Amino acid sequence: MRLFAKKTAPKKAYDPAVLTPVIRASICTGEKTAGFREAGTGKIREVMALRSDEDLEQFRREYGITGDIETVY
Repeated sequence: MRLFAKKTAPKKAYDPAVLTPVIRASICTGEKTAGFREAGTGKIREVMALRSDEDLEQFRREYGITGDIETVY
């Protein structure tokens, strides 16, 4: 056991049958957040703020998302 080992977070998972990845963007301020929309209710659960392209790539890596992500206004 290492005393000061860097902790790695486990890879987060989501169920693609129930949740779809979306980006919520504000028309007024341009603020963007990444999250998931529930298929049954349409409710969006925001996960993280997107301040740059690196934040979007981190969101894709953490959840294993490939392909296009829908933008919701």
